[in-house]
Amino acid sequence: MINKIFLTLTVFFLCLNSYAQSSLEEITANPEKAGGVYLTYPTQFDPLTKAPKGYKPFYVSHYGRHGSRYLISNDDYTRALNLFREAHEQKALTDLGEDVYKRLEKVFVEAEGHGGDLTTLGVHQHRGIAERMYQNFPEVFKNNAYISARSTVVLRCTMSMVAFCDRLKELNPSLHISYEASQKYMSYLNYQTPEANKFTDSRNGPWVEQFRKFQESMIHPDRLITTLFSNSDFVLKKVNPSTVMLDLYQITIGMQNIETKVSFYDLWLPQELFDLWQIGNFSFYVGTANHADSHGIVAANAKHLLQNIVESADRAIATGDEAATLRFGHDGNVINLCALMQIENFAAAVSDPRELYKVWANYKVAPMAANVQLVFFRNDKQPDDILVKVLHCENEVHIPVPTDSFPYYKWSDVRTYFQQLLDK
Repeated sequence: MINKIFLTLTVFFLCLNSYAQSSLEEITANPEKAGGVYLTYPTQFDPLTKAPKGYKPFYVSHYGRHGSRYLISNDDYTRALNLFREAHEQKALTDLGEDVYKRLEKVFVEAEGHGGDLTTLGVHQHRGIAERMYQNFPEVFKNNAYISARSTVVLRCTMSMVAFCDRLKELNPSLHISYEASQKYMSYLNYQTPEANKFTDSRNGPWVEQFRKFQESMIHPDRLITTLFSNSDFVLKKVNPSTVMLDLYQITIGMQNIETKVSFYDLWLPQELFDLWQIGNFSFYVGTANHADSHGIVAANAKHLLQNIVESADRAIATGDEAATLRFGHDGNVINLCALMQIENFAAAVSDPRELYKVWANYKVAPMAANVQLVFFRNDKQPDDILVKVLHCENEVHIPVPTDSFPYYKWSDVRTYFQQLLDK
């Protein structure tokens, strides 16, 4: 037992050191990671570990974020576009600024009216996840197996569900899939407690003033503004440098999710992208993860979801009537669930925004189409002997439950652990 504890602590501190060393380097090497939750879904996955002899998969429990989307609002594009159009008309742009204006016009041809919508890439992501699930666990999806699919009432989530399940039906037309998007299920698909909402309140939360100062320290727009605008009088009267910087940053990181092949990364220094990413990283951490001062109440937003996972698994195990339970929602729900379940180090608890990048990164927890899957395996000779493994974005991950055969855990042990989390 002591050796197991030592090994666990060693792995934990290695993870912390890895975060501290790699966040800036990762973003420098791949600027798209500066997008945080706008990072596109990964396309490469580690090989899965074969199940122990005699065990076969029979049930999958899943929660997935919607796929790649446009920026959340039409205004997120038009604020910058309208400003650059006005500057163009007044001949207040540098050559680079003129080029950025032309790029913004190209982007808006596609993005206009699509604020918050699922993109074509988002559809492909969910079709791919479904196909790999089918191929990795074919025993689950054989014959006319029944699958429950439910999404939040937000259209991009429903469209993600349809893309996912339609691919399954293409692979096996005999599958019986129930599609639902209803307010009835929002109590576990996208739930926040009043206590959590009080903590995460962006006006009165106990972290707000500290965050305001941190955000100010991360935004240094003068260099960028100088490269784009040639008329100081126009800048004085029309340009809020911080707002322009943040608007261009949002458009920059969002481009990886849409079809138009335009890039804005040439506008940025690596440190600027890293600093702006830190702002969003802390914002998501406060709102959806395990800020130390929250004492677990934000992660506890996922309790209703975890309860549904347990109840659905119990029913599937007892009756065999349901082969897969598929749920579709949002980044915050995936982050809540990862924190509550303590997947890897996603439950890390800190309070200082300047230290957060060392232990937690939103692009690692919840890229577009991020998902958590619990895959259940049964021993044919001993039907009550059930194993489960946890996948995060289709890679095998740890939870703090003892096991001698990682990534496989005894479901009885995992269920006990889950119930302890629910009873807190």
